[in-house]
Amino acid sequence: MQLLRQLILETANETEEITTLEETLKWGEPSYITKIGSTLRMDWKPKKPDQYAFYFNCNSNLVSTFKTVYKDVFTYEGNRAIIFKMEDELPVTELKNCIKICLTYHKVKQQLLLGL
Repeated sequence: MQLLRQLILETANETEEITTLEETLKWGEPSYITKIGSTLRMDWKPKKPDQYAFYFNCNSNLVSTFKTVYKDVFTYEGNRAIIFKMEDELPVTELKNCIKICLTYHKVKQQLLLGL
């Protein structure tokens, strides 16, 4: 979870369009939002102790686009999450692309495959 947080902060810092990143709690989960993006949440749940996840707005086309572009790179939960196993090595480049697209979603949502 600390690595995910670090990737979010790095990605926001590296993305010119992002001028502010709000770090907050939503539903008791660490959440990140920008003025031009969609909320990105992350959490570990006791019901599934061997995994943790990034959660996206299920009414967006974020996860469906990630599934199209990154097919087997990630494990997905419906149209709302990317799931990580504790023992997984994170695909940092692809993950940072997903973070960037989420945090800039309102700027890219009209682009083909969200500009990925």
